[in-house]
Amino acid sequence: MESYFVIVIIHILVGLFLVYFAARAYKRTKYFPMLLLTFGFFLIVFGDTILGDLLNIDYKIAGDMFEELVETSGFILVIIAVIKS
Repeated sequence: MESYFVIVIIHILVGLFLVYFAARAYKRTKYFPMLLLTFGFFLIVFGDTILGDLLNIDYKIAGDMFEELVETSGFILVIIAVIKS
């Protein structure tokens, strides 16, 4: 069980590292699709790791559905960013 939490922490750190670099790129360029990409990556990381692994919502179906909605929103933002760029 301890190794699982180590993997989850690494997953969160790598995901936030990606979000950090996307935010830095937006800050340098002020390119709007890069902002969408940053928020999309954030929602994917947030939905997958923080909501899915760390919160452990009591009502499993509602928790899974909320997690999937957040992740899907993130993927939609990434798709929009790619299309606009």
